[in-house]
This record gives sequence, C-alpha cells and structure tokens, in this order.
Amino acid sequence: MAKKVLLLYGGFSAEREVSISSADDIAKALKSNGYTVIEHDLTDTWHLLDVLRSEKPDVVYNGLYGNWGEDGEIQGLLDMLGIPYTHSGVNASAIGMNKHLCKLIAAYNGVKVAQGEKKTYAEYKKHGTKVPYPYVIKPVADGSSVGVFIIRNAADTAQISYPDESLEVLIEQYIAGRELTVACFEGKAYVVTELKAKNEFYDYEAKYTAGFTQHILPAELPDDVAATCCRYTEIMHNTLGCRTVSRCDFRYNPTDGVVLLEINTNPGMTSLSLVPEQAKYIGISYADLCARLVENAACRCPENQGIAIDTKKNVNCA
Repeated sequence: MAKKVLLLYGGFSAEREVSISSADDIAKALKSNGYTVIEHDLTDTWHLLDVLRSEKPDVVYNGLYGNWGEDGEIQGLLDMLGIPYTHSGVNASAIGMNKHLCKLIAAYNGVKVAQGEKKTYAEYKKHGTKVPYPYVIKPVADGSSVGVFIIRNAADTAQISYPDESLEVLIEQYIAGRELTVACFEGKAYVVTELKAKNEFYDYEAKYTAGFTQHILPAELPDDVAATCCRYTEIMHNTLGCRTVSRCDFRYNPTDGVVLLEINTNPGMTSLSLVPEQAKYIGISYADLCARLVENAACRCPENQGIAIDTKKNVNCA
C-alpha cells in the first residue's frame, strides 16, 4: 500500500510565500511516485494537530522554511507525536539555523569561517562592533538571506532596520569573491555551483526571481578549490547529523580561500532551487529526490508513547 504523506507548507515565517510556491511541485512529484498526498497549509497549530489525528499520515513532508519550519520547532512537535518527517531532526535543524553556533562547530572541525561576533541589535546600536569595515550584519537565526546588510562605511549603517532590538545578530567580516554552493546527498557532496547574481550578493530577490541569478554548474574552479567545497560540505552535513539532503554556501577568493557562509538543512525546492538542479546533474530526478526524502523520513519517538496522538504503529523512528 502506498504511503500517505502529509505535505506541510506555508507556516509563519518570512519565507511563507517561498514555501507555498514550492508546494505544488512537491505534491506533483510525490503523486507521480504513487504516494497519497494530503496538502496542508500551516496557519494554525491546533488545526494541524486535528488534521494529523484524522488523516494519520505515514510521513510528514516538511515543506516549511525559516523559523518554526527548519529550526527544530516542527521537528520537536512531530518527534513527540511519533510521526516520521523528512529532512533533518531537531538537533541538526536547530544548530544549522543558528549561524553563530554553526560557525563555532565548523571552525572546531577545520572548516574556515569569517571572523565576527554575536550581539543583540540593541547592543550593536549602542556600542557598534569591533569588526572592521566592510562587514556583514544578519540575524543569527533566519533563512533565505532575510535581513542581511553589507556595511562598507558608517553611512551604510542607516540602511539597517530590525523591528526587534532584542534580536540576536551576527556581525562578521565581509568576504569578497565568488559565491559558491554545494548540496550534500546522503552524506556525499558531488559538484559545486557558482552563483552570479545581478544583485550585490545572492539575496532573497536573487534566490526567488527568475533571471536574477546565473547558475554555473559545474563551477569553473581549480580542482583543489572544488574539492575543498565538497569536503567542507560533507563535514558540516555529517557533523551536524543531517538527514538525506543539505546545502552549504561559500565565498571564495585566492587570498581568503574557501569560506563557509552557512548550512541549510532544509534547502529550497522551487523550480529555481539549487538542490534539485544539482540532483539532476548527478542523475537524480526531482521526483526521485522527493521520494528519497519520504523514504528516509524518521522521528525520535517519545519514551511514553501514550502521549502521542492516534498515529500508526511501527513508524520509522530514529
């Protein structure tokens, strides 16, 4: 019998529209593989619980992006309910979303990162930063380059605007150079894509607007540089304990070498997204990629199964 998959999309983050735009393609891909698909736009958590109770899905396909979707929040809920879900678990998701913590882990494991510091936006406004110009300021925990500013001089600070002064921000050295990205499939990285954006960097607009970014696959790089990108990607994927697929973003120039920007434990799956593009390059179709995510779905079952909602037994729990 075909698995019943609840495709969870939408959500509450700044990336809600991106999630919605990818849902149709994911649903079609899953249906083409014979799965029964229940599509659910997350706007109310209590309603989600009612749907999970009534539908009793075998797997939840996590099509949520940003906060609540890829930071360990939805993963923790599904773990407690004993329902397997796609992509990474709580720990990998939470660490991957926290850029500061992720950088510390990366550096400890020999992955080169930009120098910087973490503080609240209020602290930054009051005391500034020790990081010299040019530098980048961005939220510690957000995705899709939301709220990223490049500060080249004092005048540039006027463009920074965060509504919450308690927001934790990461201020780090600006690394000039080529924008590179590498997907990791089940622990193995294969190829590097170079991103040439019309904007100053690969920001939200460049990621999700057709024609704004040229994808060069494979990137035209020295062999040792490409190998370093792939090695760093595998280190991050495997150290964090990511499941099925992740993607790492880098900057490269001959002086600084390859520098990790961040890891994405739930990479985008729109028609413009990088992971499906690299998957296709190595012979994995979009539909097969979605199927792999479903087949590798897992959860961490609670010790007391009595608190779980009425789910099916014998689920795949890690």
